Amino acid sequence: MKAKQSWINQFDKPLTIAGPCSAESEKQMLEIAERLNKEYVQIFRAGIWKPRTKPNCFEGVGAIGLNWLKKVKDEFGFKIATEIANANHAKLALEYDVDVLWIGARSTVNPFTVQEIAEALRDTDKIVLVKNPVNPDLDLWIGAIERLQAQNIQNIGAIHRGFSTYKKTQYRNNPQWQIALDFMDKMPEIPMICDPSHICGNREGLFDVSQQAYNFEYDGLMIESHNNPDEAWSDASQQITPERLLEILQKLEIRKSDDDGTFYHSQLNRLRNEIDETDQAILEAISQRMNIAMQIGELKKEHNVAVFQPERWKQIRENSVREGSRLGLSEEFVDKMVKAIHQESIAHQNSIMNKENSL
Repeated sequence: MKAKQSWINQFDKPLTIAGPCSAESEKQMLEIAERLNKEYVQIFRAGIWKPRTKPNCFEGVGAIGLNWLKKVKDEFGFKIATEIANANHAKLALEYDVDVLWIGARSTVNPFTVQEIAEALRDTDKIVLVKNPVNPDLDLWIGAIERLQAQNIQNIGAIHRGFSTYKKTQYRNNPQWQIALDFMDKMPEIPMICDPSHICGNREGLFDVSQQAYNFEYDGLMIESHNNPDEAWSDASQQITPERLLEILQKLEIRKSDDDGTFYHSQLNRLRNEIDETDQAILEAISQRMNIAMQIGELKKEHNVAVFQPERWKQIRENSVREGSRLGLSEEFVDKMVKAIHQESIAHQNSIMNKENSL
């Protein structure tokens, strides 16, 4: 296996990048930097330009924020980081001696944008991190890394921030851990950082996602931290105070590779995580099926049609057993599963039929 790029070795503990989602004022930046614990946080981050989904939202303070970032570096000794969304951002960040530049998920999805940024950064010795694209496309993510490598950029890392999904889940961006793990298998030399703030979209899940990342031997975390999270100008719900950040970092268990069975446990964790994600998808699919069954129940009620339709049930059962057999599932298992789902659907439709008749 290829060794990790050497830039990651300058950090004694797992790398932690922290700071506000957006730079709002010089005072805000300096207060956050002062409150961050430098034993646990090595890099101070802040969004200077903020690509937003809709117009007429706060889209960052712009280049003036680079002065504030530099002041944080000068006064507190942090390395500093910000997102660059185009070639002009890249050039400005280099002018202000920003140590770490990251390409955001909306930029990674566009090869033309990544190419322009890569050319603007050609031969730089700065650390350049690439967030996964918004859509679950491993090749796009790897392709962005390769574009940087083609421009003789040596210090590169990846950031796993989860993937957008149309369906609402417990996450703002579904982690789909397997995609990140596949990336790590294909490019083991590229350090992997987890961004639990954007995966969760809330404060409550940050510890669990961070611990999961360390269970998979990620190289660090990027967590948004604000001096007054509830009043933040962007992504308030997912930001935490520097003090809460320290509590999380102190509680995390760091996993290290060695010869005492860690590889077995690492692989086991990966497979178990695949099961968890698959189970979640199954439950979401069943929930969607029940919603459709309830719509059918409303239609049957409106037209005074009986809930149970024997011919339709026979067709469902036969189709499911046949398809299950094709997929390697036993007839007994499929029959039990389909019966349970059908009974739940019948119960939902009965509740619709009876709701106006109940006292």
